[in-house]
Amino acid sequence: MSTEVRSYPRRVKTEGGEIEFRHMTAADEAAVLAFAQKLPVHDLLFIPRNISEPKVLSAWIKEIDRGGLVSLLAIKDGAVVGCGTIVRDPLSWSPHVGEIRMVVSKDVRGLGVGRALSQETFALALGSGLEKIVAQMTVDQTGAIALFESLGFKAEALLHDQVRDLAGKTHDIVMLGHNVAKVRAQLEAYGVPEAVG
Repeated sequence: MSTEVRSYPRRVKTEGGEIEFRHMTAADEAAVLAFAQKLPVHDLLFIPRNISEPKVLSAWIKEIDRGGLVSLLAIKDGAVVGCGTIVRDPLSWSPHVGEIRMVVSKDVRGLGVGRALSQETFALALGSGLEKIVAQMTVDQTGAIALFESLGFKAEALLHDQVRDLAGKTHDIVMLGHNVAKVRAQLEAYGVPEAVG
């Protein structure tokens, strides 16, 4: 629950090898597009827009430059193998809530890269002062669900037929949430302030 501010780039050893985590910039557009276009379409369904489309990726970069998004890239041997993004809208009714969106290459799944990326992204979200963090994914992404549950996220909603794939088939989305402020208050009430930063 620490709110430490992390510095990037940083390197983390995983079963998949050494991974460099760094902030995404406009210079990464071509590499991220190549990464996104290799992902199975099903992996992109929980993201509101199809990031394998160049115009969508360009809009994403502009939003990063504007400060509306923070994105971390996972780099292995010079190639993008994952991306974690924190989305927040300070002008909405929920400025205290942020959403984590994350995708990882199939080539490094099950090797700790997704876990490391989720931990880095979660730490960034905590460091930004968010009180609640949400994540969404299709219900069949059991590995991703288990990963977020291990970080303290809990299922909050099931949205039936929420997304439609390119073949026209609809899929359910599960929404997971982590009430950072509530957990922090509980830990402080039990006398564990060092656990919350």
